[in-house]
Amino acid sequence: MTSTVRIGLVGMGTVGGALVQLVQEQHDDIAALTGVDLVVQRIAVADVTKPRAVVLEPGVLTDAVDDVLAADDVDLVVELVGGVEQPRKWVRAALSAGKSVVTGNKALLAAHGRELFDLAVDHGVELLFEASVAGGIPLMRALQKSLRGEPIERVMGIVNGTTNYMLSSMTEDGADYDEVLAEAQALGYAEADPTADVEGHDAQAKAAIIASVAFGVSLTDGDVPVQGISSVTATDIANARRLGYVIKLLAVVERSGERAPYEISARVHPTMVPIGHPLATVRGSFNAVFIEGGAVGELMLYGRGAGGRPTASAVLGDVIEAATGIAHHSVRPLPALRDAVVRPPEASTSAFYLDLAVDDQPGVLAEVAGVFGANGVSIRSMEQEGLGAEATLAFITHRASERDMAATIEKLAALSSVNRVGAHYRVISDE
Repeated sequence: MTSTVRIGLVGMGTVGGALVQLVQEQHDDIAALTGVDLVVQRIAVADVTKPRAVVLEPGVLTDAVDDVLAADDVDLVVELVGGVEQPRKWVRAALSAGKSVVTGNKALLAAHGRELFDLAVDHGVELLFEASVAGGIPLMRALQKSLRGEPIERVMGIVNGTTNYMLSSMTEDGADYDEVLAEAQALGYAEADPTADVEGHDAQAKAAIIASVAFGVSLTDGDVPVQGISSVTATDIANARRLGYVIKLLAVVERSGERAPYEISARVHPTMVPIGHPLATVRGSFNAVFIEGGAVGELMLYGRGAGGRPTASAVLGDVIEAATGIAHHSVRPLPALRDAVVRPPEASTSAFYLDLAVDDQPGVLAEVAGVFGANGVSIRSMEQEGLGAEATLAFITHRASERDMAATIEKLAALSSVNRVGAHYRVISDE
């Protein structure tokens, strides 16, 4: 026996259109496997006259969102528009009307996730959001269900395909940033205005969501310090490769402390990843998330982080889960998020890479090393590249705090023997 669940869709762009196609293509299989008959009942779009690649029944399209949110013949709402304030109103309205909601809206959840999760609990419905972080990769479901009992210590992710494509091209072709950005725009990987991607804001929102789900606490994108890739140069890429690393833009979330309440840190920045690390092999526009847990050890999820059908596949997984809950009266809202104890950014720790242009003369190395030591930063390795006026020292440190590393850089810049403080990157280490 099958139960019908009627879907109301807000937005029918690339992902929304692909979702409708997947529902049509897989309808019979979904019904056979789950006992749920999915029906796309209504779709709110800006222009009902625009030609669509998918065939729809007459009367399905509407230009009034309220026809979806308030309709008695809609059981489940899917929001795929993007933006924050208007979708916030729509999602609130749907939840308040007792309808479960599926969304892929990372900016909305990073800004107002706790409010919306609490509203879902209050009304006994679900808010599902698998597609908000890593496209077709089932990360949210893994963290919420498969790893529910796992003491997760750290999650590191390549969660933006545009920047990974660009950094991969710079690594493999030796190209400059401006050149690969133009190429990414020509191929459709980067927007005409690439700021959200290249300055790390897209990954920043995703880091906040990952931290909230992994640790059960409320973080917003404002809690996540961010640095993009616009300052990464071909020289930096080459220096990293010489030392056995590749540069990737990572979202990193961690917990620290021996017992609850743990301190939580989340950040986004270009990172030097050892060539032997699984994340180093993730090329092009693919995404990957590396999870470290106290019991499971290390595992990685890999796949397409964007694109119409991969992202729509993640949305459809949420739709089926929510629809099954509706059909069998087993809706399970997320547990309430706790207040986060956010670790101050300056207290976060990492290994670091730093290069310096210095006078090539006796005593300089000792002077430089003395500055590291005086500020509590231990040097793990050092290499000199070039001679005379072209001499460059490249250091990799043991794990140190952001505060101590910043003080070290400040003191080094003041030395007369240091002509230039160069690139500065966090480093994944095995410490």
